[in-house]
Amino acid sequence: MIELKLESIQGVVLGPVDVDGMIEVRASGADPQCRLVPADGTVVQQGWYELYMEIEQGTPRMVSPVLYVDCGAGMSEESSVPLHVGRNGLGVSRTLLALGGELRVLRFDPSIGPSNARIGRVMLRRVSQLQAAGEMFKTIVRNMAGRRAKLRFATASAKALATGGRSGLGSLLRHHYRALALRNEHDYDSWVALYGALDGPAPGEVEGWADKPLFSIVVPTYNTPEKWLRRCIQSVQEQSYGTWELCIADDASPQLQVSSVLKEVASADARIKFIIREKNGHISASSNDALKLATGKYIVLLDHDDELHPHALYEMAKAFRSHPEWKMAFSDEDKIDDKGRRFDPYFKADWNYDLFLSHNCISHLGVYARDLIEKVGGFRLGYEGSQDWDLALRCIETLRDDEIGHVPHVLYHWRAIPGSTALGPGEKTYAHFAAIKSIQSHLDRIGRDAEVIDIPGFSGNYRVRNRLPEHPPRVSLIIPTRDRAELLRTAVESILEKTDYPDYELIIVDNQSAEAETHALLDELRGNSRVSVLSYDAPFNYSAINNFAVSKASGSVVGLLNNDIEVISADWLSEMVSQAIRPEVGAVGAMLYFPNDTIQHAGVILGFNGVGVHAYADRPRGWVGMMLRGRLLQNYSAVTAACLLVRKELYERVGGLDEGLKVAYNDIDFCLRIRDAGYRNLWTPYAELYHHESATRGSDVGGDKKIRFDQEVQLMMERWGRIVAADPAYNPNLADCGSTFDLAFPPRRVQNPRT
Repeated sequence: MIELKLESIQGVVLGPVDVDGMIEVRASGADPQCRLVPADGTVVQQGWYELYMEIEQGTPRMVSPVLYVDCGAGMSEESSVPLHVGRNGLGVSRTLLALGGELRVLRFDPSIGPSNARIGRVMLRRVSQLQAAGEMFKTIVRNMAGRRAKLRFATASAKALATGGRSGLGSLLRHHYRALALRNEHDYDSWVALYGALDGPAPGEVEGWADKPLFSIVVPTYNTPEKWLRRCIQSVQEQSYGTWELCIADDASPQLQVSSVLKEVASADARIKFIIREKNGHISASSNDALKLATGKYIVLLDHDDELHPHALYEMAKAFRSHPEWKMAFSDEDKIDDKGRRFDPYFKADWNYDLFLSHNCISHLGVYARDLIEKVGGFRLGYEGSQDWDLALRCIETLRDDEIGHVPHVLYHWRAIPGSTALGPGEKTYAHFAAIKSIQSHLDRIGRDAEVIDIPGFSGNYRVRNRLPEHPPRVSLIIPTRDRAELLRTAVESILEKTDYPDYELIIVDNQSAEAETHALLDELRGNSRVSVLSYDAPFNYSAINNFAVSKASGSVVGLLNNDIEVISADWLSEMVSQAIRPEVGAVGAMLYFPNDTIQHAGVILGFNGVGVHAYADRPRGWVGMMLRGRLLQNYSAVTAACLLVRKELYERVGGLDEGLKVAYNDIDFCLRIRDAGYRNLWTPYAELYHHESATRGSDVGGDKKIRFDQEVQLMMERWGRIVAADPAYNPNLADCGSTFDLAFPPRRVQNPRT
C-alpha cells in the first residue's frame, strides 16, 4: 500500500489533521484542485491500482469529484477519472486507475464548485489485471438495467477479454468510468445552495421603472391544509416585486379553517382578495371566479399548496418589460417536500410546441396577459385536472411563437406531498383523462388528423401519432456510399425487409468505390425495382453528393441516410413521413442507437463542446432523460443527417446542403436555415434505427482533415454563433460540456430571457 497526502494547487484550503485523522478540505471557485503525492516519496510504477479514499461530505457537497492522471502524456478531460462518493456520512471511494507509465502527477479536483468535505486516509493499492477486470465488471453490471442488457454485456466482455488482451481491458475500463459518471450525476442540493437564490432588484431599481405591471395571482382553494395554504400565501407576500394582487376563490371547502385563514390574511393585507363559493363546482369554476377578481395586466397561476420563488414576480416583470411582444410566458420549476427541500428540477427548453403536446411544460410558472385569457374564455368546465393545459392550448392557437416567452430560472416550487400530482401524476386519474381530452380537442380544432396515445408507465406524458393520408407521398431515400459492402448490404436489406411504408425508392450514390465486393453488390441491387444506383465520380463531398441525388429524386419527400444505418422498427418511415408532411415542420430526425444499445442520437444540442453534440449520447437504450425528454417527441434546433427526412420542395427552397461544408456540420447548418425560414425541426423517438457511426469515412482529427474540420467549425460559428451560444431547445442551467442535460456549475447567464 502506498499512502498519499493532499497538497493544495489552487482554490483549496486544507485544515490540520483532527483527532479522527481527518483533514477539512474547503474548496472555492469554479476549478478547485489538489495534488495527491506519495507520503514517503515512493515512485509509483506502471500498472493497475486501486485508489482508496475516505470522504465525509459537508455543505455544500462535493459535485462530480474527479482525478487526472499524468504518466508522461499530460492531462486531458478525455482521460479524467470520476470518483463516486456517498451522499451522507463517512464513505469510502474505491477507484481503479490504469497507469500506462511511471506516475508523474495525480491531481484531485474535489468539486466543480465550492464545497466542504473531510478526507481521511488516501492510499494506492496495486492490483492484478484479473482483479481489475472483476471490479470493473461488477461496477458496470450493477449500473445496468435489465437482465438482457446485462447478459449481452457479460458475453461481449468475456469475448473482449479472451481475445483482446490489453485492448479488451481498456474497453472494459472505459465502460467502468462511464458507469461511475452516471452514478455521479450533478447534485441538485449543491446546485440550489450555490445558485438557487437569484439576485433581487437593486435598491431603487423597480421604483425607477415607468411601467410597473400589476400581476394578478389566481389561486383556487379547496380543503387546503392550513400549513400549506399559509405557506403559499406567505410566498406571495415575500415577493421582492410588490406590485401584485392575490385573487383567491374557495370552492365551498367544508373544512372551515380555509375561510378562516382567508379572512385573516385579507384583513391584514389589502392586496389579498377572496371569494367563498356557495356551492362546490370543481377547479375550473373556482378558477374562473378567482379570475373575476383580477384587475392586473398579467395573470399568474398558482396552486393552493405550492410556493413561488421570492424573486418570481421580479424576474417575470423584467422579462415582460424587455419583451413587450410576449402575451404569455413560463419559467423553470422544481418540487419541494414537506421539509422545504427542493428537488427534481425541470430546466426547460424555450417554447417547444411538439414537446408541449407531449407534456405540459408551460406549467409551472405560467403567466398570461389578462386580455388573452378573456379572449379565449377562461377555464373550461369538463377539463378539470388539466384545466391549465387546456387553457394554454387554446391560448397558443391565437399567438405567434415569438409571443410565448421563457424565463430560464426556477421560479416555482411544486409541493410534493401524498396525493399531489407532483409526487406522482398517476395519483389523479381524472387529470390523466382530462389531459388526453385537452390535447385531442386542440388537434381537432386545428384540423390535424392525429390521435393522442398514453405512454404506459409515464402518466402525464403522451404521444401524438399522426395518421398518414389515404395515398401516402412517395419517399426517395438517398444513401451515399464508398466501398464497405457489408455495411451497405446491412443498410439496404434492413430497409427493404423491415420497412412497412408502401411507397419509397432507394437511391444509392456510389462515390468512387474501388472494392470488387462493392461493385458486385451494386450490380445485384440494380436488379431491384425499388433501387437505383447513381455514380458520383468526384472527391468526397457529403453535401454535393446529396444535392446531386435529390435533383434526381422522384419523391415529394426525401430521406438522407448514411450507409451504416440499420432499420430495427418496421414503422420508422411511416412515423417520420407523418411528421415531415406537416406544413409547419422542417427536418425530421430519428432515434439512433449504437450497436451496443446505447444512444447515438436523440437530437442535437448546440453550443455543447463547441458547435454541438448529440443529446443523450452513450446513455443506455430506454434512458428517459430530464422529465422524460429522452422519450418524447419534440422540437430541436437540428437533427443529424444520418437519418433525416424533409419535403423535397423545402430542401430545394433553402438551397439544400451547403457544399462549402463538405463533411462536418452540413446537417446542422441545413437545419438552422430551415429554422430561419420559419419551420420547426423535429426529433421523434418513435423511429428507431442502429447507426454504426461513419464507419466508412475515418477520423477528422489529423492532417488535412483537421484543417478542413477547423475551417468548417469557424464557418459555423461565424454564421450561427448567436443560436449556438443559446440553443432554444436547451437551457442555460444545463451543462455545455461533459454529459448533456447535466446541471451547469455555474449556469450560463443570459442578458435577456430568450424567445
